[in-house]
Amino acid sequence: MLQQLTYWHWFILAALLIILEVFAPGAFMLWIGIAAGIVGAVFYFVPTLTWEYQFILFSIASVGSILAWRGYRNTHPVTTDEPTLNRRGAQYVGRVFTLDAPISNGIGKIRVDDSTWKIEGADCPAGTKIKVVGIENTVLKVEQTG
Repeated sequence: MLQQLTYWHWFILAALLIILEVFAPGAFMLWIGIAAGIVGAVFYFVPTLTWEYQFILFSIASVGSILAWRGYRNTHPVTTDEPTLNRRGAQYVGRVFTLDAPISNGIGKIRVDDSTWKIEGADCPAGTKIKVVGIENTVLKVEQTG
């Protein structure tokens, strides 16, 4: 059966893998599909290529295309207009709040929108205006505003 492979088989496999990527985004079927397309194209121009060499080429092209994509993605990171979208605490950096409860021993809590956050900063009484200057894990770093 493997002796009867044609370049159309590789092109069909490529199309199927790319279609699978549409229904399962985030997988790497696209890059394996591209590899199958490469093998189909090579086999079209070199019809004497045995099935063993086709599978070796497919393996090399699959790994190569995935590594090439990862290299490209690492050197060209995706930019977004909402960089803090999934980093909720980072959205509060720079905002000013009024303390409902005092900060004592450098630790306190603050109500932000519909949640309560642990804060760290200099001791100050309730009613003090504080500014969020940073975040460490789930703790907001604050300082008293003038």
